[in-house]
Amino acid sequence: MHRSDWRSVLAVAAPAALEHLESLPDRRVHPAAGYAEIRAALDHAMTDIGLDPAQVVSDLVRDIGPYVTAHASGRFFGFVIGGLHPAAWGAELLVSTWDQNAGLFPPTPGVAVAEELAGEWLVDLLQLPAECSVGFVTGGQMANFTCLAAARDKVLRDAGWDVEADGLTGAPAVTILLKEGVHSTVPRALRFLGFGERAAVRLACDDQDRLRPDALERALSSISGPTIVVIEAGNVNTGSFDDFDAVADLADAHRAAGSPTWVHVDSAVMLLAAASPAMARHTRGLSRLDSWSTDGHKLLNVAYDCGVALCREPAAHRAAMSVQASYLEQGTGARDAMDWNPEFSRRARGVAVYATLRALGRSGVADLVDRTVRLAQRFAEALSASGLAEIVNEVVANQVLVRWLAPDGDTARVADAVMAGIRAEGTAFFSGTTYRGERLMRISVSDWATDTDDVDRVVAALLRHAELARG
Repeated sequence: MHRSDWRSVLAVAAPAALEHLESLPDRRVHPAAGYAEIRAALDHAMTDIGLDPAQVVSDLVRDIGPYVTAHASGRFFGFVIGGLHPAAWGAELLVSTWDQNAGLFPPTPGVAVAEELAGEWLVDLLQLPAECSVGFVTGGQMANFTCLAAARDKVLRDAGWDVEADGLTGAPAVTILLKEGVHSTVPRALRFLGFGERAAVRLACDDQDRLRPDALERALSSISGPTIVVIEAGNVNTGSFDDFDAVADLADAHRAAGSPTWVHVDSAVMLLAAASPAMARHTRGLSRLDSWSTDGHKLLNVAYDCGVALCREPAAHRAAMSVQASYLEQGTGARDAMDWNPEFSRRARGVAVYATLRALGRSGVADLVDRTVRLAQRFAEALSASGLAEIVNEVVANQVLVRWLAPDGDTARVADAVMAGIRAEGTAFFSGTTYRGERLMRISVSDWATDTDDVDRVVAALLRHAELARG
């Protein structure tokens, strides 16, 4: 075997990694440079004979390090991006070092079992049906795709059609019901699955983007045949939860009337709420549904990338995802990851979930959920009390929608100015959204490291920029 100089590479990478992590409480959250500067720093000519690996890593530290966003700083509140739990970080170091192609048990038995256990722990922690199957994927997009592929298999198979063998041409029509506030990854998954975005029927929501059960009831009463319904646990704008019991009752009735029915819960943002007793009123009935998707790299705070697809019907899940080949070692009796996700070659991303769940424990996961909700509410209370902003949503989870008030009525201008100002200053990072035609600032508290000091410091900066923006 060719012997590589690992020590010289680690001697550069390890101190740089530690320096980055230890700088997080105080460093800028977002780099000040623009595209042209970053491109100039990185655009080195390819050499004929290459460079020493340690030199390359040293150059990475020098060239990319200044332009890295501090997602795990405790003050990153944009999009819905989690931080990095120390156990997840350590696990990822080992996963990259071990470099396991984790599709099958025989070549990678250790990580295969760790992922199997991580899936079992999640199902138990979230109080989902014990028979659930689990697939670790790249994120919410592929988790939605995986669950909806299982849904497609099940409702068509119950209607007498094998979509995995025969495709969609000539298949019974599938009615897909989506709420108006559905996340964009769901229509995109429908495209991947051959349904198309415009084939879906959109249903009315209330003022918090919760699906109106009466709208679903009317829609179901007007159709028959294979049906897929998609709802949410943690809306990406308002953080709201749909009425799971009401949806489950309607789905049961539709199924009992002879229409194969599957309800998928897009829960990238807040599936972990099911692990918190304090959130029980929001998650009641969640376990009665058929599939759930979530992101480990959001609230669970494992490293990118990690999503999870969970299905009540393992047979449908496996039929939609599995593949057989003569050169693969299958049928050993152990779990093969490639039976439960759309990838062939894949990194062992579930190991970080295993490590983080062990580190947090049941009470730690519940506290993580409860703390992010409390901090979101702290943001909302402080901004509302300032008289400079209004809170648009009911803050029931980790999402806050902020309308910045403007003397001239141009609230969108103030929102964009506040976000741009605080981003340029480096104190924090926020992203905006257009909600029901209105430009707003959105706060997502998703980092396990965020504390009250972070919130109070950032609120003061926000109010200062709001005063400046108002003129």
